Amino acid sequence: MISSIFGKTKPVNFVILLSFIFFLYSIANVFILGRGLEDLNIFEEIVVLAVLLFSVFIMDFIVKRNKLSKNNSYVILFFTLFLMAFPDTLGDSKSILCSFFVLLAVRRILSIKSLKNIKLKIFDASLWILVASLFYDWGILFMALVVFAILIYEPKNLRNWLVILSSSICFILILIGFLSVFNAVDWIWKHYTFQADFETLLTVQLTSSLKIVIFLILNAFLIVWAFVKLGKSGVGRIIMIRLVVLIFALGLLLNLLVVSKDSNSLIIIFFPSAILATNYVQSIKKEKFREILLIACILVPISIFFGRLLIS
Repeated sequence: MISSIFGKTKPVNFVILLSFIFFLYSIANVFILGRGLEDLNIFEEIVVLAVLLFSVFIMDFIVKRNKLSKNNSYVILFFTLFLMAFPDTLGDSKSILCSFFVLLAVRRILSIKSLKNIKLKIFDASLWILVASLFYDWGILFMALVVFAILIYEPKNLRNWLVILSSSICFILILIGFLSVFNAVDWIWKHYTFQADFETLLTVQLTSSLKIVIFLILNAFLIVWAFVKLGKSGVGRIIMIRLVVLIFALGLLLNLLVVSKDSNSLIIIFFPSAILATNYVQSIKKEKFREILLIACILVPISIFFGRLLIS
């Protein structure tokens, strides 16, 4: 049943999942995170929710354009399930916005494989990553994706490396110009501190950390499986998988560096994790086993979400 719905790309899949994310976002913020109407900026919440919903379309576009999975909707399904399993991520607007701009950068980076307009794509990707760093200073780590892409496709062209510098200068000039209008240039020095709160990291709640540990163990299994099984499917496929794993690793590192009582940026690694999970599920030959696994993947996050809802 699940395979018949999400095993193909259908407009109804977007309607189902986007509607679900809409209600999930509202319920998580009001009932789980306990944010009353007086605590919410309605305009800001509408913008963040719109960005989150649009991110789903960006993910689906990236997957289909770069053939990161077969013709199905499993990636956006798993992304939605991860949101349900970790509802705290929906309360961190910075992580949602940072993740969105990282996705825009990833879209341009993966398209470099066509070897057309490489410099323009490097410029765009670098700029989007710098914009993402406005929300988390450590978001600058994703510039490693641009470096990796250059090393893979055209490392000997010096101008490719200079494009990163030019996009950085362009970003800095625009940012300074914008902040100067509001007489707030000192925001740059306050924001880009590149500090890590390791004390908070070590005092994460046991229930939360246990859930994250299980999630990371499952991803470790999926990464090993991807390199073993998908590594035989051609050089192009191997490069794509390496990029996906690098996105996951950088997102995980960012999580460790920015973790605090007011932030939960786990959403940044949901996209690469969803790709890995999708490739594993669609590789299962036995339809009944795949169906049972999908049902379990849906029931577990639902149980976690409602369990969290009951104790809130």
